Amino acid sequence: MITLGIEGTAHTLGVGIVDSERKVLANVIDMYRPPQGGLHPREAANHHADVVAADIQKAVAQAGISLHDVDLVSFSMGPGLGPCLRVAGTAARALAGALDIPIMGVNHCIAHIEIGNATTGCTDPVLLYASGGNTQIIAYADERYRIFGETHDVGIGNMLDKLGRDLGLGFYAGPTIEKLAKGGDKLLELPYSVKGMDVAFSGILTAAMMFKEKGARIEDIAYSVQEIAFAMLTEVTERAMAHVGKSEVLLGGGVAQNTRLREMVAEMAKERGGKMFVPDRHYCMDNGAMIAWLGNLMYNSGVRMAISDTEVRQRFRTDEVPVTWRD
Repeated sequence: MITLGIEGTAHTLGVGIVDSERKVLANVIDMYRPPQGGLHPREAANHHADVVAADIQKAVAQAGISLHDVDLVSFSMGPGLGPCLRVAGTAARALAGALDIPIMGVNHCIAHIEIGNATTGCTDPVLLYASGGNTQIIAYADERYRIFGETHDVGIGNMLDKLGRDLGLGFYAGPTIEKLAKGGDKLLELPYSVKGMDVAFSGILTAAMMFKEKGARIEDIAYSVQEIAFAMLTEVTERAMAHVGKSEVLLGGGVAQNTRLREMVAEMAKERGGKMFVPDRHYCMDNGAMIAWLGNLMYNSGVRMAISDTEVRQRFRTDEVPVTWRD
């Protein structure tokens, strides 16, 4: 069975193609980069509308198949930015209708879990999902993926991007902050905001900018923000592992590409006698292959959707989805 997946939750329009043997046949990633300022949902959606047809053709060519070889169309139904989600949904409905094949709307967060499971060899992990718009600690329990902790305000990636804009580093600032942090040697006193199993990042951002106004080195600001924010995430992830009795931890989302975050989580997992897993960077970032793979799993477990079931959901919670494809 060949599934084509369309990702369009935020800045990335992705088209992936997978088969039922866990083989990724194509994974085209087309990221919108605003000329200045931050991400505007309508501008990102316009970008997605402009490239989606061409990216579908690129993916089909990359896979070495024809569109008529596709058996199922899957798309990111949420959570995400409404205008972007609607582009992906419209493209998926149009393609499924034209090919007269089934359609499957999937949860973007769960797609990160399942592509990690499929490509890393982990079996039952706690997922630390760290991306721009989402920060959650997720694990499987009682036929659902349960959220054991999450951000109270903004996602870790959005916080880093906002910090980057305020520091004059441009947008999509995570990689730049990571490089600058390597030159930092002074840990500034930033808020450590862990509230039970949840975290909050807005206070860190405010305090970091206060240190900038006081003349702190930008390298020390970057270093301190990373150390504090990532320590918070590592703490709540460890607590979730202890709570549900799991020894595996999986990283997902764009921020999972950060080497310092990986170091912290890997050390924590090792001290617990466990192991950390991280997918290839192309599967950490938003991508169509993960959407295709989850659609494949859902369809093969018996899930079916009519067109009327595929309305996008900006606030589509991870724990709303019955997990029918696991024992």
